[in-house]
Amino acid sequence: MRIRSITSFFDPDLPDARTTLRLLAKISATLKKEISDQHFPVLSTRIATVPFPHFMIGKTTSDNLKIVSELDEETRLLGWDYLSLGPAQPGQAAGYSLIPEFLSKSERIFCSALIAEGGRLFPSAAAASAEIIHAASEISDDGFANLRFAALAQVPANTPFLPAAYHQKDMPPAISLAIECADVVIDAFSQNETISQGQEFLLSTFENAARAMEQTIQHVLESSGVVFRGFDFSPAPFPIDSCSLAGGMEKLGLEHIGGIGSLAAVAVLADTLDRGRWHRAGFNGMMLPVMEDSVLARRAEMGMLSVHDLLLYCTVCGTGLDTIPLPGNTTREELMAVLMDVGTLSARLGKPLTARLMPLPGRKAGDRVHFDFDYFADSRVMALNAQKISSPLRDEDSIQFTPRKPAEFFPPL
Repeated sequence: MRIRSITSFFDPDLPDARTTLRLLAKISATLKKEISDQHFPVLSTRIATVPFPHFMIGKTTSDNLKIVSELDEETRLLGWDYLSLGPAQPGQAAGYSLIPEFLSKSERIFCSALIAEGGRLFPSAAAASAEIIHAASEISDDGFANLRFAALAQVPANTPFLPAAYHQKDMPPAISLAIECADVVIDAFSQNETISQGQEFLLSTFENAARAMEQTIQHVLESSGVVFRGFDFSPAPFPIDSCSLAGGMEKLGLEHIGGIGSLAAVAVLADTLDRGRWHRAGFNGMMLPVMEDSVLARRAEMGMLSVHDLLLYCTVCGTGLDTIPLPGNTTREELMAVLMDVGTLSARLGKPLTARLMPLPGRKAGDRVHFDFDYFADSRVMALNAQKISSPLRDEDSIQFTPRKPAEFFPPL
């Protein structure tokens, strides 16, 4: 187990923003040292703002780009590895159009865009997000910039994983922790013969770790005015087999993830995470990023795993579609269709989901994928069986869904 990120949250539009930023930097550095020394290695520190339209409304594009450049440089000098500017908002089209320019400014900058919120799906936001993905795929020859963008569906504030991280307006500065812990899932179901034993091992490991770390965190935060929002124990993988969440699921008895029957394993682990007793932030769900998980990348490379399979796993508490390598000629319409499905699942099921889709220029389905990036395993471009969405679905301002609830029993007449 490692700490993927200590993520800090603040509002750059407040009068005392610079003072707050320096305070958060000191706390972030102290927490990194204390947690590394006493508990687990800390891989990075990151910072997220309130959704950027809140502090950019009414300004020119050049002014906004200057704000982003200055904030990027200031947070770098204060010690943070990455900066998340939060999501563009439905009904503010200009925000969506700014994101490719932000991503072009710096490789430290992450952004997102809302496509569903409050049980509503926003087709125009899905279309605008598809435009962002298409534009971001052309920032560099390899399409890598889309690593730093995600479409968000009902993702809460103070989620510590990027690109989903953002702060809530009018709330005090905060921190939360993202945990890299897929290796614990492998241990849980390798060392125990039954599901219940594995679940008990997993929960006790996470709960004990959370309890110990929170004591350290609260001690550091004492009297600072900074709020601890919690842990996200979504079992983030690292691209080696000993830290593969897909590999952990296969330990439950699957021949391979992606085959019929895999959903049961996903649900077992998702249900286990739901039972966990710790201070929660973010998803605390199944994290299945294709290129960040060596076993998942291999199953995709072998043709055993499809985008449809990953969408299916979202229904029982995945965190969404993540680092999906797609053909470079994937159209905006096809990307919108995928985002519509992700947003619909989120709104109808009442759960947070994201979509981080990566069209790779010049690549077609089945082509090998390799990035010189520590967090990516080799894989293949995945086929996308998507269609063009037309009226009336495409043209609605929003589509309201009632979250699914168990049907009430009515006796026969």
